[in-house]
Amino acid sequence: MRFLANENISGTAVRGLRGAGHDVLSVKESMRGADDADFLARAQTEGRVLLTHDKDFGELAYRRGLPARCGVVLFRLSGAQPDADNWRILSVLQGREDWAGAFSVVTEDRLRMRPLPKPH
Repeated sequence: MRFLANENISGTAVRGLRGAGHDVLSVKESMRGADDADFLARAQTEGRVLLTHDKDFGELAYRRGLPARCGVVLFRLSGAQPDADNWRILSVLQGREDWAGAFSVVTEDRLRMRPLPKPH
């Protein structure tokens, strides 16, 4: 899969996804200082699923009409146990391939997926 990892996604998770064969572009490495709209535009242009801990991306994705080949995965994890959070990120992302076209929210024990609206 092709992912765009927001700067708040840990380097450990990024390296783990890359090690599993995923194409992961890290904002920390290539887009430092860009704003959220730029991240979404890059995801759209490159057909990547955006990974983030920032809930503002939900509103942006719906307002901008993110196309079906893209998606957003919002991680709502406690942050109290970084190793557990990294494991959850890796396990949930590798457990499915239907992230495109959805706004997904991942917690410690649940996954909710909602389709993004179809562009007009």
